[in-house]
Amino acid sequence: MPKSAPFSMRLSPGFDAAVTEEARRTKRSKGAVVEALAEEAMHMRLFPGIAFKGTDWDRRPWVIGTGFDVWQMIDTYRDFDSVERMAASFSLEARHIELALAYYERFPREIDEAIMSNRRPLSELRAEYPFIAVRGDDA
Repeated sequence: MPKSAPFSMRLSPGFDAAVTEEARRTKRSKGAVVEALAEEAMHMRLFPGIAFKGTDWDRRPWVIGTGFDVWQMIDTYRDFDSVERMAASFSLEARHIELALAYYERFPREIDEAIMSNRRPLSELRAEYPFIAVRGDDA
């Protein structure tokens, strides 16, 4: 996706120090750090109850109050096709599932990519992780 026109901004000394340290730690530019922080903050502001977790290179949205990433809730919802049945089966509140569905409606590509990444073929996973063990595997 093409970037917008550049603009400048001044950070408070404390925030600038924090961004500088994060850029050093993650080996990214200060601009990339601020952009990532702003994007996550905007997503959380648009969808209260969503937070982000994961490594610097694999940040993913999850639903606060559950142990589930949004992609996991959407993938599971597709099996149930009913908020009520899914909520009852997993002892979730309907509002958690509805929040994940609303987030997915706004950011479908992000969630679909996470679902597809989770569905990689076993042969591909074994090539990448030769030490992987699969239940019932005699190899």
